[in-house]
Amino acid sequence: MSSLREECGVFGIWSPNKNGVARQAYYGLYALQHRGQESCGIVVNDEGKFRSFVDAGIVNDVFTSAVMENLGEGNMAIGHVRYGTAGAAGRTNAQPIVVNHVKGRMALANNGSLVNYYELREELELEGKIFHTTGDCEIISYIITKERLKTTTIEEAISRAMDRLVGAYSLVILTPGKMIAVRDPKGFRPLCCGKTEDGSLVVASESCALDAVGAAFERDLQPGEIFIVDEKGPRSNLEHGGKQSCSACVFEYIYFARPDSVIDGASVHEARLRAGAFLALEHPVQADVVVGVPDSGLDAALGFARQSGIPYGLGFIKNKYIGRTFILPGQNVREDKVRIKLNPVSANVKGKRVVLIDDSIIRGTTSARIVKLLREIGATEVHMRISSPPFLNPCYYGTDIESKDALIACKHSIEEIQKIIGVDSLGYLGLDSVKKIAITNPDISFCTACFDGQYPTEEPKITAKHKFESKIEERE
Repeated sequence: MSSLREECGVFGIWSPNKNGVARQAYYGLYALQHRGQESCGIVVNDEGKFRSFVDAGIVNDVFTSAVMENLGEGNMAIGHVRYGTAGAAGRTNAQPIVVNHVKGRMALANNGSLVNYYELREELELEGKIFHTTGDCEIISYIITKERLKTTTIEEAISRAMDRLVGAYSLVILTPGKMIAVRDPKGFRPLCCGKTEDGSLVVASESCALDAVGAAFERDLQPGEIFIVDEKGPRSNLEHGGKQSCSACVFEYIYFARPDSVIDGASVHEARLRAGAFLALEHPVQADVVVGVPDSGLDAALGFARQSGIPYGLGFIKNKYIGRTFILPGQNVREDKVRIKLNPVSANVKGKRVVLIDDSIIRGTTSARIVKLLREIGATEVHMRISSPPFLNPCYYGTDIESKDALIACKHSIEEIQKIIGVDSLGYLGLDSVKKIAITNPDISFCTACFDGQYPTEEPKITAKHKFESKIEERE
């Protein structure tokens, strides 16, 4: 893996009493930390009074005891962890954001990326709207607020706003009296809900966050669903549900999600095992040990080993105090981090023919470094197997690859990549196989546009979201 980035994770909780919702949001975000380590935030709703805190950094550093005490108690809270596909790093684009307008307050957090971001931003600026961030979340909040001025309920405003939003979004929203979760009509990004023993209702990007707060998983939100929770209980608006073919991101199973999560009815761990098994069938090799690149390559390596009969071994020790490589901006810093992030286990590799399993190759620099580490400690052969097809196209739905310029597979053949990263052989998972790794309900299909160029929406006419960065910088 090299420089692949996913936008963020969201969490929300509604409690029938003031029973530690800020603390529960903290635990939920901690479980979702893998989805973003750039910034994080929590908003607590105490009978219509909002208290919030956002900052750059990871959950454990940002939410000190003093911060948590200041957040206080309430009966609702939402939270967010971020790595942005649109917007600069740091506190400026941290979420959730809080909006004040004539019909009340609203807090909002988003996971995803709008395809029509540029057009909406230009439209809103020409109407006189002033932006304080460069992320999608502020765009969405403006669109919802505009519709709220014309409607009698917030859920009606959200439904009308969804007619304007194109792309990926999984939202958690607070109003003075409601918690609302929204999944876009194509279901690009995951969103699920559960319930605790005390009757609290929880929504989160992944089921592992439900586990972290003791909530029993109930179901995934349907694509296009608006899920509303208030004192009357939970209910759903399915006006946008089922109108479009679903296009869940297959990379959630390959890389983004935690292996202990279940998304749209499919275990992430089992999906990665299948990917590894398919790899062994498609690209067999004579070797002595199969090792995976931590963390997302480990399950696929186990699947490869089971299918091939080649022993599985621990190839690397990961420094658990170092974040995911993709979190780092700048290639030089990223490569420095790889050096201290992984250390090979000599006893399992020296003098052996190694099958090295990873989830993808983006630029190739990280893969080359990892292969070099194995060579330096005495691996006699290194055969690399990738549990996804070649990454050939930009993603506009929340994976921060906006151009083919960053993709090694667009510039080189598999044989050339093999030489560049220094392996004895290289094999990618086939496109047909990747569509089969997640066994789920028949109504869910997968977006594989990053591999095959078949986009579920129109491609954006303009992708230069960062053109708005200078405007923010000039005001700061």
